[in-house]
Amino acid sequence: METGASPVRTVRKPVIVAIDGPSGTGKSSTSKAVASQLGLSYLDTGAQYRAMTWWMITNGVDVNDPAAVATAAAKPVLVSGTDPAGPTITVDGADAAVPIRTQEVTSRVSAVSAVPEVRTLVTELQRSIAAAAVGGIVVEGRDIGTTVLPDADLKIFLTASPEARAARRSGELTGKEAVDVAVTRAALVTRDAADAGRKTSPLAKAADAVEVDTTDLTLQQVIACVVTLVEEKRAAG
Repeated sequence: METGASPVRTVRKPVIVAIDGPSGTGKSSTSKAVASQLGLSYLDTGAQYRAMTWWMITNGVDVNDPAAVATAAAKPVLVSGTDPAGPTITVDGADAAVPIRTQEVTSRVSAVSAVPEVRTLVTELQRSIAAAAVGGIVVEGRDIGTTVLPDADLKIFLTASPEARAARRSGELTGKEAVDVAVTRAALVTRDAADAGRKTSPLAKAADAVEVDTTDLTLQQVIACVVTLVEEKRAAG
């Protein structure tokens, strides 16, 4: 009996997508949604620096002392879950998803993340996670396309006006963490300057990144734009 030919299966090449940009541009929401829609893993690198900062604060390390931070950097064990539907972050086995989002951590994370020893350790962790993502991954942060994954298949840099970003960030804060838009805007501008001005892996747009200004776009429009860019990259091979 003659058997029919086996159906041809199209195996999609894993794709690594780097999404960079400052706070309030819609980076996290966009990255998670894009990863979910396209069946990719997801990594929030900012959460890792926040987790490191939270550990430093909790363990009495002076975050304004680079030498002290450098000495302690290798002590905490950070583990990131990469399911876009429920990304997780643990420090020494403890769930850190909630405490890393406090204003205390937010106000100190730039100081910790500027320490070269911290960046070296976390960058190595990020690269190992990306390499282990079998089907591909969306990695969001501030130096992914320039430093962490310079050979990413697609690099996107999200921007937005300080006013739009402040309004979004203020809307995310509740209770005792809530602050007015003007205060939030000032904090964002200060953090932008710190992140862009640090000597090691500053916040910057990669030369080959696609810039997307989200100021006047809805979240769904931004997601659709990025999904299209990823699909075009996949189609191009």
